[in-house]
Amino acid sequence: MNTPSSPLVFITGASSGIGQALAASFYDAGYRLALVARRTGEIEAWAAGRQLDASRFQIYSADVAQTDSIVAAGTACVERQGLPDVVIANAGISVGIDTTEREDIEVMTRTFATNNVGLMATFHPFVAAMRQRGSGRLVGIASVAAIRGLPGHGAYCASKAGVVAYCESLRGELHKSGVKVVTLCPGYIDTPLTQGNRYGMPFLMKAEDFADQALRAIEAGTSYRVIPWQMGVIAKIMRMLPNALLDRAVQGRERKKRSGES
Repeated sequence: MNTPSSPLVFITGASSGIGQALAASFYDAGYRLALVARRTGEIEAWAAGRQLDASRFQIYSADVAQTDSIVAAGTACVERQGLPDVVIANAGISVGIDTTEREDIEVMTRTFATNNVGLMATFHPFVAAMRQRGSGRLVGIASVAAIRGLPGHGAYCASKAGVVAYCESLRGELHKSGVKVVTLCPGYIDTPLTQGNRYGMPFLMKAEDFADQALRAIEAGTSYRVIPWQMGVIAKIMRMLPNALLDRAVQGRERKKRSGES
């Protein structure tokens, strides 16, 4: 289990929330870990608290919104630990926006730089080598927010819809290569990202429970999965709703806080 022959997973946004929960699940399943975040001190504290075997993980400092930074982290991972079996582009941000506010254009720019360009840059160092090897899993963490646009959530909904479309495109490109592209759409997961939400969150799920289900979907090479399944049902209903009904349904719904809003 501690040998380099053990499978390796590369996870961005591993300092908290879903990323940290995924790291725990994969570690417990016997994987070696390549953990990436801007806040590496938080990963170090978490690893020490769990008494992780130092031979089974490496920590890389990177900002996925900076292409050179995350590409360098991926390259370093291959050099130090080998080519991963699984790459999970998990790092993302969620901030409310108001198009009437000039500063929120920059918020939109940062959101796409992190959630979309950062996802592509996360995959980039590994795709050619995985294709040559004939195996691997590239995992994009999207959201049920990708299904329909919600008032005040334009940046997040649009970026996550972009994740779904991008992963679908990449899946087609890698068809029959042995490399699987997995798109995961979490519902409401109890993480620091959602704890400030001021609206109801049906079927709220613990990050640990999400990670366990995600691990099974990733290992199976599932192309698309909404977790939990109840949110998958809601997502299908939302997808079929006529625009007029959707517009009425979301009227008066609380919006996600804008940047700097208390």
